Amino acid sequence: MTPARIAIVLVALVAAVGLALFVHGIFVRPKAPPPTVIAAAPAPAMTRVLVAKVDLGVGDRLAPDNMTWQSWPAATLNSNYVTDGVIAPAAIGADGALRKASTTVGDITSGGGPKLQAMVGAIVREPIFAGEPITGKKIIHSGDTSYMAVRLPAGMRAMALPISVESGAGGFVEPGDRIDILSTHADTNKNGGGGMVTETVLNNALVLAIDQKTDTPRAGATMIGATITIEVPAEDAAAIAKARTQGGLTIALRSYADMAGRTPVKTADDSQSVRIFRGGVAAEQASAP
Repeated sequence: MTPARIAIVLVALVAAVGLALFVHGIFVRPKAPPPTVIAAAPAPAMTRVLVAKVDLGVGDRLAPDNMTWQSWPAATLNSNYVTDGVIAPAAIGADGALRKASTTVGDITSGGGPKLQAMVGAIVREPIFAGEPITGKKIIHSGDTSYMAVRLPAGMRAMALPISVESGAGGFVEPGDRIDILSTHADTNKNGGGGMVTETVLNNALVLAIDQKTDTPRAGATMIGATITIEVPAEDAAAIAKARTQGGLTIALRSYADMAGRTPVKTADDSQSVRIFRGGVAAEQASAP
């Protein structure tokens, strides 16, 4: 084969290959690149923080109906917050709904859990707003310093009086009960000062503590102490102090059915209601304070 013929064959071969590649490029679409998979960010670890369900003011007492658990990012958790120790990745979808329902049922059956129950009875000493975490700085427990001062409503005073089994209703008076305070002393209104008179110094007073105990004892137990602390209106504190110097004070326990409210000691004309016992017969009369 002559060189010229060889050159013609090579040129024809190259042209055929080029034509084949051209035709293939027209009729065959290139494959799309595989999609880029972006991994989802891991769900943040969550815990639950005890918060106020409603606005709480100074002197309010914590109870299961004014506290609740709220989900909280573990990364922003403050060491002063009260948590239930449950830290887990946040669940979404059906799994998240199931977990939330299970937690809700658990709270209902357990009364919110032991950590919530441990806060019941504490008193607020700084305002706590709804949704705000409850911290030790803003509450005070029974037995803590300044507990009684925070416990007292505005305009009230705490007064301690000596008691015994005989003068304290046999030891059946407990914190939270309501009592009347009676004073028995010489009847100075009679000529010669003879006879004794018993008068009601204060009606329907709230018992705050027996000795240093502010909690109600277990069922059936009695509290025998040497001192009873009662809640007294500021305007009646002086009258009670005066009655204490005049003679012995007796505690009369009121019935639960008779606790509708404080019965005023003074009548409309600013006199004091006095019950005098003579010959075993009681009579009501009014005398000046």
